[in-house]
Amino acid sequence: MPEEVLFKSESTQSRTEIATYLRAVADSLEAGDPITLKQGGESVTMEPSARPTFEVKAEREGPADALGELSIEFELEWDEGGNGGDTTGGLEIE
Repeated sequence: MPEEVLFKSESTQSRTEIATYLRAVADSLEAGDPITLKQGGESVTMEPSARPTFEVKAEREGPADALGELSIEFELEWDEGGNGGDTTGGLEIE
């Protein structure tokens, strides 16, 4: 299935600024509210299902024998009009 990017933002931020964004997302999720992403004249509002699939990925990009770029990715996925995905549990974030 082809992917359509509805919104994209990438910028260097302080850890504190990133935590503020993540808290806003967490607050909206906990309240059951939609999440609106805005930057400049662009915006998109999405309403995650009650039980979206939550994917967490830690990656190292670059050659195996050299220092690369590290990343932690958080992703929520749900079917449009769907109620949720599989429940595997077991994730801990410290």
